[in-house]
Amino acid sequence: MIVAIDGPSGVGKSTVGRAVAAHLGLPYLDTGAMYRAVGLAVLRRGLRLPLADAAEVGRIAGALDVTVTGSATDGRTFLDGEDVSADIRSPEVSRYASAVAAVPAVRRRLAARQRELALAGGGVLEGRDIGTRVVPEADFKFFLTARPDVRARRRWEELHAKGTPQPLERVLAETVARDRADETRADSPLRCDESYRVVDTSELSAREVVERLLAIVAGAAAGG
Repeated sequence: MIVAIDGPSGVGKSTVGRAVAAHLGLPYLDTGAMYRAVGLAVLRRGLRLPLADAAEVGRIAGALDVTVTGSATDGRTFLDGEDVSADIRSPEVSRYASAVAAVPAVRRRLAARQRELALAGGGVLEGRDIGTRVVPEADFKFFLTARPDVRARRRWEELHAKGTPQPLERVLAETVARDRADETRADSPLRCDESYRVVDTSELSAREVVERLLAIVAGAAAGG
């Protein structure tokens, strides 16, 4: 079984994806972490935002070995054999991840790898273009959404909990900017079509979202 969970940043895709994968006994493939790993590599190479040389970014990505473990309980991200699971979660790397995700060569390379992993063993994949490009034939396709102010506050609380606080106004501005970048990029922009089940998480807890998705999957299995 392949479950695709798409949507903008801050809607809880990772939290929900891990829980759904654990409940269904499926691998969890953190595709967003793969873009973060490429963003970290580009940052380490000394390139500065905005990324002016897309060809150079593509060359860097093409030489990288990016791997995510297929575990819902202990997902890890490796960059050329180095465990960068913690390093890729900083606000700076988030900005780089959004920037490299707009580079077509990066998206093509990572999308191909993600598709390969999904078709090989099934799993729950979350991102921006899982159901539109990576595995459009997924058994279940969910699109999670929420108001920008709600998503920004969730991210703000997450950063405070991690000891890397940022002003709420800045987090909101970055949320809106990332939405714009995701929706307007030339290659595989964030889109929701009639093939998705849309779930607005603005007023729902992560547990409630998980229960809703699992109910849909169970209903389909029961012929409902």
